[in-house]
Amino acid sequence: MKRTIMGIEDEMPNALVSHKDRVFRMIFRDKKEFLELYNAMNGTAYTNPEDLVVTTLENAIYMGLKNDISFLIYDQLALYEHQSTDNPNMPLRDLFYVSDIYSKLTARMNLYGSKLVKIPEPKFVVFYNGMDDLPERSELRLSDAYETKSGTVDLELKVLVLNINPGYNDGLMEKCKTLKDYMIFVSRIREYSHQMSLNEAVEKSIRTCIDEDILAEFLRKNRAEVLKVSIYEYNEALHIRQEREAAKEDGWQEGLQEGRKEGIQQGIQQGIQQGI
Repeated sequence: MKRTIMGIEDEMPNALVSHKDRVFRMIFRDKKEFLELYNAMNGTAYTNPEDLVVTTLENAIYMGLKNDISFLIYDQLALYEHQSTDNPNMPLRDLFYVSDIYSKLTARMNLYGSKLVKIPEPKFVVFYNGMDDLPERSELRLSDAYETKSGTVDLELKVLVLNINPGYNDGLMEKCKTLKDYMIFVSRIREYSHQMSLNEAVEKSIRTCIDEDILAEFLRKNRAEVLKVSIYEYNEALHIRQEREAAKEDGWQEGLQEGRKEGIQQGIQQGIQQGI
């Protein structure tokens, strides 16, 4: 059944068909699971998942992804993203996402009239579970990307980054069992991958989590897709990290070479000045 609220049809997206999706997205695209996360984030106690209007953006923009989850609930627009790599460009990406959503929400409204058009307040959150050492909570700002700042920033967008690796944001984890279960599942894949092949590590993680009632229902229903997606996610995150480390090493070596050249040139100039 479809409803239309503020110009958007409420209809759940189709089941996962692409390995470029994410386990986080697979879990929280479900209204019930998202409402649990939303309540934990905002200290609310909403109980009706049908109060949510799905506004998830599906098209690819970076590494086969656009934003992970966004829902319209009452008068707030929540855009929740999962990242396994540190990405300082999230404010700019979220600016594109929210502009697209607002454009759809107001498509049938008179933006040129004298009456103020009301829009839901946006909240931008990134749930980070990569292998880089990020603080428990941090904030990214769109203004950090400005090449120059003329004083007062006229356009700002802030993104809250929450580290959801083991040992971080325990209070949030206790309020949202599904998020905690997701953290445990990812942690087990990493742990087991040191002892066996990645394929075996994911298989074992799925099996042990089901046995211990960790994402059990979700993993039973989506076992094959989770296996494929998890392997892709882990390999992608590892590849990006290795590329960044290689780039840092190349930059260090290049800087060292340039420093040596500059030092030699300075030595020659000093020698000439001293008559050597």
